[in-house]
Amino acid sequence: MLKGRKVSGRGEAVTANYAFSPLDDDIIIKHRLLTRTTTTRGEPPLKKLQKKFTSFVVEVEKDTDNYGDCEKLAKAFLQEMSTFEIPLLKSKAVVDANVREKENFNELKDDINRQIVQAQADIEDLKRLLEESKIERQHKEECEAIRKLIAAQPPRSETQKMITELEKEIAALDAENTAGSRMLELRKKQFTLLLHVVDELQNTIEEEQKSLVEEMRLATEELKNGIEDASGGSDAMAVD
Repeated sequence: MLKGRKVSGRGEAVTANYAFSPLDDDIIIKHRLLTRTTTTRGEPPLKKLQKKFTSFVVEVEKDTDNYGDCEKLAKAFLQEMSTFEIPLLKSKAVVDANVREKENFNELKDDINRQIVQAQADIEDLKRLLEESKIERQHKEECEAIRKLIAAQPPRSETQKMITELEKEIAALDAENTAGSRMLELRKKQFTLLLHVVDELQNTIEEEQKSLVEEMRLATEELKNGIEDASGGSDAMAVD
């Protein structure tokens, strides 16, 4: 636990507190700056100035002929006033310096913020340029691959020569195909004619077979009739 601090000013004693809060510290610091109380020891400068002024006023209000004492007290008061004013001027100089420093800091802060914004914009531009560079590089690589592929191909004259030879081969194959088609058509007609001849021949053979069978049947019947007739004559002869 922190020890209590006794702060005096304006002729009054400030009650000691323990573990001052930040708000209390701000109030105490402000009070010390206003009363020029920079230490807890000794009498505050404002208190001294007040005593000098009180002594001068009391001496002036006396009815006695005390011009010398009043002048002496006035000089002491003015000297104390000068002594009290010097720290105030120093404090004012410090405050002015702090204000200028704060303004410089704010300007520096604004400048840094502008630089940050500009840097962010530059980063976005660089990102965009990087993406465009990647795309351009990819296109260049694709073009280089196509160029290598084209370079690996034979010259146009050789390609044209190969095309001409292939066209000749295609024409020859077309001619062979036409000749083959004609030959196939001829063979088809010949085969159809052969089938027709075979069919006619088969019909002729069947007719001849039918005629031969009919002739054999007739011959068999005649032979049978002749045998029967011969048998009938022999029976008649035996009866007689």
